[in-house]
Amino acid sequence: MSDVSHPQTSPAQPDYSRKWLAMAAVATGVFLGTIDGSIVNVSLPTMMQALQTDFPTIQWVILGYLLVITCLLLSMGRLADIRGKKKVYLLGFVIFTLSSMLCGLAPGAGWLVAFRVIQAIGAAMVTALGMGIVTAAFPPQERGKALGIMGTIVSVGIAAGPALGGLLIGTVGWRAIFFVNVPVGIVGVLMVRAFVPDDIPTGRQRFDFAGAGALFIGLLSLLLALTLGQRLGFSAPLILALLVNFVLFLVLFLLVEGKVAQPIVDLSMFHNPLFSTSLLTGFMTFVALGSSFILPFYLQDVLGYSATQVGLLLTVLPAMLSITAPLSGTLSDRFGTRGLTTTGLLLIAFTFLMLSTLQTDTSTLGYILRIVPLGIGMGMFQSPNNSAIMGAVGKQRLGIGSGMLAMTRTLGQTTGVAVIGTIFAARAAMHGGQAISAELDAVSSAALVRGLHDAAILVGLMMFGAVFISALGLWKKWENKPVGETQPGRVVPQEPV
Repeated sequence: MSDVSHPQTSPAQPDYSRKWLAMAAVATGVFLGTIDGSIVNVSLPTMMQALQTDFPTIQWVILGYLLVITCLLLSMGRLADIRGKKKVYLLGFVIFTLSSMLCGLAPGAGWLVAFRVIQAIGAAMVTALGMGIVTAAFPPQERGKALGIMGTIVSVGIAAGPALGGLLIGTVGWRAIFFVNVPVGIVGVLMVRAFVPDDIPTGRQRFDFAGAGALFIGLLSLLLALTLGQRLGFSAPLILALLVNFVLFLVLFLLVEGKVAQPIVDLSMFHNPLFSTSLLTGFMTFVALGSSFILPFYLQDVLGYSATQVGLLLTVLPAMLSITAPLSGTLSDRFGTRGLTTTGLLLIAFTFLMLSTLQTDTSTLGYILRIVPLGIGMGMFQSPNNSAIMGAVGKQRLGIGSGMLAMTRTLGQTTGVAVIGTIFAARAAMHGGQAISAELDAVSSAALVRGLHDAAILVGLMMFGAVFISALGLWKKWENKPVGETQPGRVVPQEPV
């Protein structure tokens, strides 16, 4: 007998009276999770010296966190759909706060990496569910505006991380970057308990451990291949073995999901073309955004800016994104998502072609004028696209929908850094007449610029592909209908969000 969930009677008019308080509570966790991903980066040299370790060891403070959080996002989203979004989010917030304190107390590099892994488990719970909780807290006609504001919070976290990290390290010490999370986390936990409404999932549901295990191993293999491939080369036997392992476990995951009664990801969700293409184009934009890590090399090694000046120039992109995201989200509530997302993608594509015109003597204003459209395009795209995805999942699947959104961001950025970064380094070395494995500091400024041009053109062409996919949806007028499960024995009734 199939395990079929039965819906409970829900109120005709949901209570949205505390929507802004609920957003403030969720935003606290999302901001901490976002800022923590960037604040630690600037502290690596200091931590390496203080803990008397080497770079290959200390880099796992970042890599361990990134690998674990990306591999767990979908599973945590599904767990929230089973156990309740508030319950899982609150537990994740507590784990994140306690492990932040442990990170600050770590006596050695090994302990710090271990505590960062625990911190990533809590961060996965928080990151995976933020968008889902906000979507449920706001009425459908305000979804775009709400998700746009959340996009601004993420951008502010990304922009503030390096500056705040540098300030804390310079005045208090590296341990402060973890201790500062503790009081904010305690306040956030209390706010979540008080303001986020309880959600009780309908029916009896089971967690798909086999699917979760296959997904974890597959994603871990892919991320390790992308991360280690930058140093070992993507043709190295270890990297090829990891990629093969990823494919095998991906196939296993799909086979499991097609057979179990209550999978981690119901594959029928992808029958909705708006949902599928929104996820795909979202992943492509984050690949493009991840590739922008090339810009600091250009600003510092070619144009000769100081680290402080580079940090300020790098805030232009998130600043423009944070301004544009709420506006585009509000517009999407009134006029729909497809036109805005297509326009945003087109602006991103043209911006990368503009970046291919950067030269060894480009002025500060010239650089800013090329970057501003990228921030506007990203902001114009993300809020409506997030709204389209969250509107396409039913009320019972907000957790997994939110987890998918978060995973496209982390996996896309990791792919962009690894793949586009490798292409940039190889092309710069080739233009400089060096071996492909040559270090960037051995390559001339002119060669670096030509390598940047090649990478920017490649990303621009990829984004024109994303424009085509999005325009196809605009032309076919794909509708934003909640997706449900249609296979026999796997029905989970959906309510429009």
